[in-house]
Amino acid sequence: MGAAPARADAIRVQEWALDALRLQEAWRTTRGAGVTVAVLDTGVDAGHPDLRGRVLPGKDLVGFGARRGDRTWARHGTAMAGIVAGRGHGYGDGDGVLGVAPEARILPVRVILEEADPARARARGARGGALADGIRWAADHGADVINLSLGDDSATAHPDAGEDAAVRYALAKGAVVVASAGNGGRDGDHASYPAAYPGVIAVTAVDRNGGRAAFSTRRWYATLSAPGVGVVIADPDRRYYEGWGTSAAAAFVSGTAALLRSAHPGLAPAEVRRLLVASARNVPAGGRSDELGAGVVDPVEALALAARPLPDTSGPVGVAPRYFGAGPGARRSAVPDPGPGAPVLGAGAAGVVLLLAAGVLRWRRGRVGCP
Repeated sequence: MGAAPARADAIRVQEWALDALRLQEAWRTTRGAGVTVAVLDTGVDAGHPDLRGRVLPGKDLVGFGARRGDRTWARHGTAMAGIVAGRGHGYGDGDGVLGVAPEARILPVRVILEEADPARARARGARGGALADGIRWAADHGADVINLSLGDDSATAHPDAGEDAAVRYALAKGAVVVASAGNGGRDGDHASYPAAYPGVIAVTAVDRNGGRAAFSTRRWYATLSAPGVGVVIADPDRRYYEGWGTSAAAAFVSGTAALLRSAHPGLAPAEVRRLLVASARNVPAGGRSDELGAGVVDPVEALALAARPLPDTSGPVGVAPRYFGAGPGARRSAVPDPGPGAPVLGAGAAGVVLLLAAGVLRWRRGRVGCP
């Protein structure tokens, strides 16, 4: 784009989310050591200075398209990995991107193509089960947290039985599953999958004032919100960009889940979700909303809450709880019946701007396939 890269020390100043989430305070407890976060995405540049030494050998379930060194390889995945576990250059000296859990490990699993990948046309309309396979592979290879900054929020999006089963498999194996809620706030707020699968922590996006980002999807499945506007992201080209999207928001929550798992390794996925929800700030009226879920993720309060003794909720032995609700029987499904055709996954819609440069590069929302 003909622009010089931003100075590294200028990058850290622009990472407003570090202050908004009070991460310096959270890091007094843990930086995520001992935790593995699987990033299911377009690939991760293990040689990036901000990620060097933190990326484990991964898996490519796409099998074609851009390769290492191509401009359309691993851009989105590297950006998300940096938000989760970036450690900067020199680790704390003000250079490069710092992530939420800079001592966590990244397990890269390539399940989608970049929007601009020339091979994307070959994959249009193809599904092939790469996402479901990737979730299972990550769960089987030590993932404590699975980050899914991707999804299908098109008008024809519908649940896939294989993906739903894969999510349930990962949860049963002890992996926390986090996904972006979707970027369809201006396009009908269509449900996005995998965010809408049961058990997934679905994340919407807020700006630096804590307000809902206009593009962020509003749906019943929203669990939490996190920064998703003007987020500093690392790129394989060794430059830094400013991005937006619920993709970034999901990565911030995955990093927070990694902090919880590092401080309290025995937490089950449901307990991690409960702690994140119970500790959220900027709680909407009534306790939740489709825009923000339970509120904005708060790593400091989540860690503090996890350290407190759990209340005794066992109740008297032999006393059955009262039953409230419509009772057993037929009820309307929470998700639509699958329609004809198959949705195609894409990295969450994100716009990126080269920091301190005039040029603009867009990651347009579109349908990106996987074989």
